[in-house]
Amino acid sequence: MGLHMEISGPETGATLVLLHGFGGDGSAWDQVRAALPKELRVITVDLPGHGGSLEAEGRGGAGRMAKAILAGLDAAGIDRFHVAGHSMGGAVAALIAMRAGERVASLTLVAPGGMAREINAGLLARYAKAQTADEIRACLSDMSAPGHSVPESVVEHFVALRARPGALEALDETYRAMFPDGPEAGQGVLPAAQLAALTMPVTVLWGTEDKVLPCPAPDALPPSFAMNVLPGLGHMVPEEAPEAVARVLAHAVAG
Repeated sequence: MGLHMEISGPETGATLVLLHGFGGDGSAWDQVRAALPKELRVITVDLPGHGGSLEAEGRGGAGRMAKAILAGLDAAGIDRFHVAGHSMGGAVAALIAMRAGERVASLTLVAPGGMAREINAGLLARYAKAQTADEIRACLSDMSAPGHSVPESVVEHFVALRARPGALEALDETYRAMFPDGPEAGQGVLPAAQLAALTMPVTVLWGTEDKVLPCPAPDALPPSFAMNVLPGLGHMVPEEAPEAVARVLAHAVAG
């Protein structure tokens, strides 16, 4: 099986590529997609080892995923695009921008991985192993802001995904790749100089109540990054505030 991509919208005009976080799939962006301008071509990608890309080339770390996604976009005839990534998908999106900057019109990072060592490795370890509805619901609730209700349809969707042969093994493989020096040392960090050298517009969204990747001080990121702090939101920003995310993405695409 190859890389699973879902494409909607017109064949001409601007293209936006959406990358989900660890343990999810492209459905994480469903509500955001529904709020985006209809004239925008939108591509949601299931990251290698996730969703419909369970057996795709590029399983493991963010670097391998970035290479596989660029190859998948090549195969689909997508030359230039805007890209947005949430959590681990943010790290993958940033790597795509660093490796193929001439193809990336804008980069939007939503509570992205790879910006600093700090990460809730224990919660992600629980999520990587979660199989039952109760386990998955508890993890998603802990990742979200207090008061955010996780829909039962989402819980059931992930119960079914994780029941497939090899699904939990793929998540374990990706989890281990996120921590090259072991979970106690924190996540792998992207090279700060290369991030600062990006020439396309970069927008960052981060919730103040993020319990997975703590919201950094604005001066912790390159000064060229446009930082948007979202009060009261947790880590699951695309699900918690889809219309706000869609507005930011529409603005990024419009330039």
